[in-house]
Amino acid sequence: MNTLKNVKVGETVSVTRINGVGPTKRRIMDMGLTKGVDVYVRKVAPLGDPIELTVRGYELSIRKADAEMIEVQ
Repeated sequence: MNTLKNVKVGETVSVTRINGVGPTKRRIMDMGLTKGVDVYVRKVAPLGDPIELTVRGYELSIRKADAEMIEVQ
């Protein structure tokens, strides 16, 4: 299982599944991270938190804990 947390800077991946339940999963999906969407990793902070992404033309930052719940391919 490859998660968004393990993707290197400059790579583009596709979301295959979002793990998590309730409000956490809803928050991730509200950011536009849904199954099938392409995600470009722009920058990762020195300690890995936050991770800056480009999704659907928008720039956003997510926490490392949230990135671990997003399976990618």
